[in-house]
Amino acid sequence: MKKVVTLGEIMLRLIPPRFERFVQAKSFDVIYGGGEANVAVSLANYGLDSYYVTKLPENEIGQAAINELRKYGVNTDYISRGGERIGIYFSETGASMRPSKVVYDRAHSSISDAEIDDFDFDAIFKDANWFHFSGITPALGTKAALLTEAALQSAKKHGVTVSVDLNYRKNLWTPEEAQKTMTKLMQYVDVCIGNEEDAHLTLGFKPGSTNVTSGDLELAGYEHIFKDMMDKFGFKYVISSLRKSYSASDNGWSACGYDGNNFYHTKDYDIRIVDRVGGGDSFASGVIYGLLNDKTFEDSLEFGVAASALKHTIHGDFNMVTVKEVDTLVAGDSSGRVQR
Repeated sequence: MKKVVTLGEIMLRLIPPRFERFVQAKSFDVIYGGGEANVAVSLANYGLDSYYVTKLPENEIGQAAINELRKYGVNTDYISRGGERIGIYFSETGASMRPSKVVYDRAHSSISDAEIDDFDFDAIFKDANWFHFSGITPALGTKAALLTEAALQSAKKHGVTVSVDLNYRKNLWTPEEAQKTMTKLMQYVDVCIGNEEDAHLTLGFKPGSTNVTSGDLELAGYEHIFKDMMDKFGFKYVISSLRKSYSASDNGWSACGYDGNNFYHTKDYDIRIVDRVGGGDSFASGVIYGLLNDKTFEDSLEFGVAASALKHTIHGDFNMVTVKEVDTLVAGDSSGRVQR
């Protein structure tokens, strides 16, 4: 069984029920999730040996997060315990022309203050096939950036394939800070995943005149910057999800990628959104699953974008779909007919 390791911050997500606004809420639904944790759950769900690495407080909330990961088959043996708190974010779900909103309360979370010595990376990466991280983790602070680099160095020492989801978060750092840190980390990366905003703000590459708000995607611009990114950083694959935001409730969804020889654009999906949180993570995990299971690059992109289209129909951060369900959608059955 292929072993995959992810490193990052799992958070407590609090959501007003029934599409309520924050100012209306009398209660909040509780969900645990976070970029790399979402990838770990998806890959465990697809049958891979999935390990998640983080640091969580030694209290019941930290344990609840671990229990949630274990419930879906993620190995939590290398989660360190200690520190002040788990990060929290409040998520207001948008609808129609009203956008979703997020308020963070994550300062001084356990993983942001973790030390490199909290983890035995040689043990973690022993016999591992793949390591995945996102741009969110080094954005948590200087310690988190150093921790990420230490993990990357160990992964490469053990011959592990590395992927990154660039995931720029403006509430965590500026584009200048992001580019200074992320450019340094790209030397360890084999597979670069992101979207047009991520590539621009974290690495300084802008794909032509693409405007996701209007739905105008200039694919030639993506092909151009993918080649430039590959030339600069030596990536094996460069990949981007493509979102057309018709409204908070309806999006167009596809992806494109470059393998050093050919540029691919997947089929398009029109999706009615139940919960878009984790959409990019479900795409990344689908691509990773495809590449680890010897699918072609093009087929891996199609698997990833179909998996992510399905995730948008599922409440919560985690993508609770099976390989069979994704394969069915890839094959062209998007009817949504009742399965009896």
